[in-house]
Amino acid sequence: MNNGFALVTPASRGLGFAFTQTLLTKTTLPVIATARKNTSELRDRLLSSDVPNGAKERLRVLEVDVTDENTISSMAETIREDYPDTHLRVALAVPGILHVEKSPSQVDAGAALDSFKVNSLGPLLLMKHLSPFLPTKAITGFPEADDQELKLPSHAIYAIMAARVGSISDNSSGGWYSYRASKAAVYQLTKTFDLYLRGRCAERALAVALHPGTVRTDFTKEFWKGRDMLEPNDSAERLLQFLVNMKPGLGDGRGRCWDWKGEEVLP
Repeated sequence: MNNGFALVTPASRGLGFAFTQTLLTKTTLPVIATARKNTSELRDRLLSSDVPNGAKERLRVLEVDVTDENTISSMAETIREDYPDTHLRVALAVPGILHVEKSPSQVDAGAALDSFKVNSLGPLLLMKHLSPFLPTKAITGFPEADDQELKLPSHAIYAIMAARVGSISDNSSGGWYSYRASKAAVYQLTKTFDLYLRGRCAERALAVALHPGTVRTDFTKEFWKGRDMLEPNDSAERLLQFLVNMKPGLGDGRGRCWDWKGEEVLP
């Protein structure tokens, strides 16, 4: 079995960009990054950052809009053609959009539907088209790669970006109706997908949800004041380090949501 490949979608900015940089810098895997548009520009930005020699040959940038299933299907077909007999080793699905509603009267049907398309349906469609690339239980584990700074485990990791505000048990302030509801769905999608992987892949692949903390990006710009912030690269590196140390056993955290400190976020 070869070393597999990594995928980050979307990767055009913020945390997705930082995940891609970290994977290019600290592993030797081929990395597929996606963006809704301007893929050439994204490739140039990623390669102009502090990445090692050989990153140019390992990086592929594809055009994907998670609200358009045709683009996701096209990505999957490109992967089959360009990476035959290669399994998905690290997947980071990070789509997210926020429409702020402080009261029910501020809910707009179109904006709310947009939230669910990006935050809930997008990750679900990505699961649909990427799950066939994960190794099954009939396949041996990935070989160890001691030359990589990020010590990847022998199993595959499928991670989906959740949010603490999607936790029902943690909700003490209300508001953000469509964002909270659409991100709450990610907890359920992750659990359900991991149950599927337990049957199909056993300990060869696991799924988890992640809460990255409040990251200093354009997405959170309105909420920077008065908050403890993480830089995107710091959050990405902490989350990846946590992921590679997670074990695939049934009692070891798979199917649940974890934050950047390695602490569980309950649904």
